[in-house]
This record gives sequence, structure tokens and C-alpha cells, in this order.
Amino acid sequence: MKNSKILVTGGAGYIGSHVVKLLGEAGYDLLILDNLSTGNKDSVLFGELIVGDVADTDLLKKIFTENKISAVMNFAGSIKVPESVENPLKYYLNNTVNTTHLLRACQDYEVTNFIFSSTAAVYGLPEEDLAHEESKLDPINPYGRSKLVTEWELSDLSHAWDKFNYVALRYFNVSGADFDGKIGQAFPEPFHLINLASEAAAGKRDKLSIFGEDYETKDGTCVRDYIHVVDLAQAHVMALEYLLAGNKSTVLNCGYGEGFSVKEVIGVVKKITGVDFPVEVADRRPGDPAILVAKAEKIKKVLGWQPLHHDLEKIVESAYKWEQSETLKKWRANK
Repeated sequence: MKNSKILVTGGAGYIGSHVVKLLGEAGYDLLILDNLSTGNKDSVLFGELIVGDVADTDLLKKIFTENKISAVMNFAGSIKVPESVENPLKYYLNNTVNTTHLLRACQDYEVTNFIFSSTAAVYGLPEEDLAHEESKLDPINPYGRSKLVTEWELSDLSHAWDKFNYVALRYFNVSGADFDGKIGQAFPEPFHLINLASEAAAGKRDKLSIFGEDYETKDGTCVRDYIHVVDLAQAHVMALEYLLAGNKSTVLNCGYGEGFSVKEVIGVVKKITGVDFPVEVADRRPGDPAILVAKAEKIKKVLGWQPLHHDLEKIVESAYKWEQSETLKKWRANK
């Protein structure tokens, strides 16, 4: 099935570009649709880039009419939790309504395989130490709710349309960068902890803020499960192979099952970089759960996925190397 044409929406973004790189190296024929609001055209190393928006239904019609698409991988969406609290309609439009447009096109043109970029935020405040796929779904912010509504939509469509199958991958905290140094995270305004800490270590910001140190955790700061973006990208490739082989719909966590606090992550960044950058404590951010760690056994059983980069120091090292790279400097200069 490597002659199949795969549509990757949001494929110029952080996670999407890493998936595109692996798919391209594996020989897949790719179409990438991205509006470049947070993505970068230079991050698309394989396939044909179409600059446009998933909200543009006429463009979707043109793409699906002119190409024989075997699967859609949807990375297009908004992902900042605090912003979702302040501007919820943006999140329901980008993450739910626009995905509905995409699913309608799939139904109209008989595209029966769909991979959805979901989130661990659908769990909200897990009752157990580890969030697993059968845990209660009770998101505490509009970002998580917008993704959960889309998961329900996928489930409903798969029941109504027997040929349609999907994999929803629930991400935990994605970090790090491509080990070849060709691509990495390049948001106009970075907001992930490891990237912000890397910027502080590189002298690109005066200090790093910790948002709350009064949570009920081991050191008072939030605890998260950090997964290397290359391991996550490989999970997507395997999910695609799973669907193209004719398998049925499933939902899978993508994480390592190990949590690190904000203070622990900062300590690792300081160790790897050798820079003791200033850190201040700020107020809690709205919508942040205290602990969010994956139970990720199902993905290993269903896809045979085995993470190769389960090492916080390796994640930090690749992120910091990317932060200092000439490639990133060029990308930001061209924005």
C-alpha cells in the first residue's frame, strides 16, 4: 500500500512534519495541507504542500476530487490549554467543526481510513495514577472538550458507516526534535516547558516561569509524561499501516507511563545545558491538571509499538540542540 496517496493535514507543523518525514522515508505518496499559521513550509521534507485551510470546503472538494486518497491523517488544530479557556470558540471551530468538514469529505469521496491527533486532556483529572484508554473522560478545559467531541464524532461515524475506521491517538506531552537536525518545534510563540527552558538556557529569554507550586504532587509542581516526538511519529506510521491492513477502529494512548514534575524537568535541562538560568514562580494557569501520566500498554499490544527514546535527558538534549540550530534561526528569520 505504499503507493497510496495519504493526505496529511497540519503536516507542516511540529508533530505533523515529523510524521511526514518518516512516511516519506518509507516511500508513501503524500499530500500535505497546512495554512502555515503555526507550521513552516521548510519543515515539509516530502510530498506536495498545499497551502490552505481545512475550513475551506471548496479546497477540500478539489483535493479529494483530483486525488485518489487512501487515508487522512489530521494534525490541524489548536493546542494551547490556557488560550482555549480564554477563547473557547476558536478551539471548537478549529478542532471540532473543521474536522467535521474533513470527515464529510471522507464520506463523500469514500475515504475509509482516518487518523486523528487527539490528546490526554480528554481525561481531565484522572482518578487513577495512570490514565488508560478506559479511564473516565472528563476534560476540564475547552481544548480537551473540543478533542473529545471529535472522538465521539469519529465513533458515531464508524458505527453508522461500516467501512470507515479510525485511530485516535491521545498524546501526552510531546517534546524533542528530529535527530538529523532537519526539523523541530518552531511555534511563533513557544509554550511547551522543555522548549521554554531550552530558550532560557540559550539566553533567548530572561527567565523561566513555573505556573504554580502548590499542587498535590511530590514537589508541588505539575507532573507530566513526556514522549519524544520521533517515537510519537513512529506510532502514527504504525497506526496508518494498521488501518491500511484492514483493521478496525481503536483509541490509543501515546506516552511512556512515567511522570516528571516541572521542577524535575528544569533540573534536567540545567544539567544537560550547563546553564543555571533564572526561574520564578507564577500563578497557576487555568485548565492545568496536577498529574497526567499515560498507561500505554494497549498501543504496544495493538500496533506492536516499542518506544526507542524513552529517556528525558535524550529528549532535552535533542530539543536544546534544535534550539541552537542554524535551521531554526533561518526559519524564524523568514517568518
